Amino acid sequence: FHLFEKKKTKVAALRSLRATQPDRDINVYEGDCNVQIAEMLASSPIRDKEATFCLLDQRTFECTWATVRALAEHNPKSEHKIELFYFLANKWLDRALGGAKKTGSDRVTAWWGGPDWQQLLGLNLWDRAQQVADRFKNHLGYKFVKPWPIYSRKGGGSVMYFMIHATDHPRAHDLMARAYNNAVSPPESPEQIALELGVAPLDDETAT
Repeated sequence: FHLFEKKKTKVAALRSLRATQPDRDINVYEGDCNVQIAEMLASSPIRDKEATFCLLDQRTFECTWATVRALAEHNPKSEHKIELFYFLANKWLDRALGGAKKTGSDRVTAWWGGPDWQQLLGLNLWDRAQQVADRFKNHLGYKFVKPWPIYSRKGGGSVMYFMIHATDHPRAHDLMARAYNNAVSPPESPEQIALELGVAPLDDETAT
């Protein structure tokens, strides 16, 4: 496990948690994840064909596109890229983007990977999430990419985030669909969510 955190109090909490797991190989990195992840990848602790998963749990613009690209392009000898869960803010993203449009923001440009981030303004939440997901497929070469809505409360509420799941494994999204429906219990039926996300609805036999 490689865990990255900038805030000192949270770093201390992670290190305390690590102390309770002596049988696991847990590495805690203090500092900006965009710097620390690049340094970690450069030191090659991940073997060429080692199955690897990365959760990018950001609030809004914390994770730069350069970091996402570095993860996607790591270990080119492997059959599958590093599998990504990328949190895309939704509830307050319009306000954050609108503020950046007025004042200018190098941070947003670094997050998006270019100055054309203003194309996200005015899109509805589903179209915007799909446009971001399409970048993982078209710019980074992932074979399967889907945005999963994360609600403000179990069973409903506002969509706070989209979890962009990017993977090269052909069964990954089927497994994610079942896990998602079990964990999130969205207000839409599994069939409706599957239709919106463009995945096949699962029955118990195909999901096992």
